Amino acid sequence: MSQLVFSLKDVCFSYPGDILALKDLTLEINKGECVAIIGPNGSGKSTLLSLLDALEFPQKGTIKFLELEITEKRMRDADIQKDFRKRVGFVFQNPEIQLFCPTVREDIVFGPLHLGIQKSIIEQRLKEIADKLKISHLLDRAPHQLSIGEKKKVAIATVLIIEPEVFLLDEPTAGLDPSTTRDIINVIKTAHNNGKTIVISTHDLHIVEEISEIVHVIGNNKSIIKSGKAEEILTDSDFLQKNNLMHIHIHRHFDIKHIHPHIHSKTI
Repeated sequence: MSQLVFSLKDVCFSYPGDILALKDLTLEINKGECVAIIGPNGSGKSTLLSLLDALEFPQKGTIKFLELEITEKRMRDADIQKDFRKRVGFVFQNPEIQLFCPTVREDIVFGPLHLGIQKSIIEQRLKEIADKLKISHLLDRAPHQLSIGEKKKVAIATVLIIEPEVFLLDEPTAGLDPSTTRDIINVIKTAHNNGKTIVISTHDLHIVEEISEIVHVIGNNKSIIKSGKAEEILTDSDFLQKNNLMHIHIHRHFDIKHIHPHIHSKTI
């Protein structure tokens, strides 16, 4: 029987000024799943990940992590918060949010040091992760000197080094070149193959079809409008086009312009 990692029931969340972000959202994520959250801009994907990471809390409905309801009051308990932060890691869409130390090395070790992990273990993990992400040569650099792809890798390293059970990744490959995208996909796939639970918010359907088993689609109504296996969702061209999720390609044959949708199919 699958173990529930996250269970959300009728979750509603609005930002100040009554800006609705999510409405009556119900969702279950099981241990070891690789889940993709897709949807048009402004549908609430990033907000959902913030709620899963207990950075925001619903005004209505419930969120449970391993059967424990996550509330703002409960997360003020130092022991509960420390345990949660060891188990759940969040890679923000904007890596600048996670990089605030003078050097890359200090940024990566900041989290495990504050979680009480032994320094010898941290040093061992740091070397392994830096090698895996190809950032060993960046460790003594200042984060502001890095490219966007390098910053993204360092942000991922700050989470990998904690070795959480759950990885939350918000647009992990946005704006990256193909080589860096491939490196990050490989890291995600390795974590999943090692039994980690992965939740990704993304616009890149190529990532979805390669690494995700399950897809949840959030619509403009701020709730989940469809869930299913990746292949089922990504081959439903009518659904994708209706919900502004299909790429439109334009090309020319001599003086004639052709416009057609790009339909995704399962990668083998």
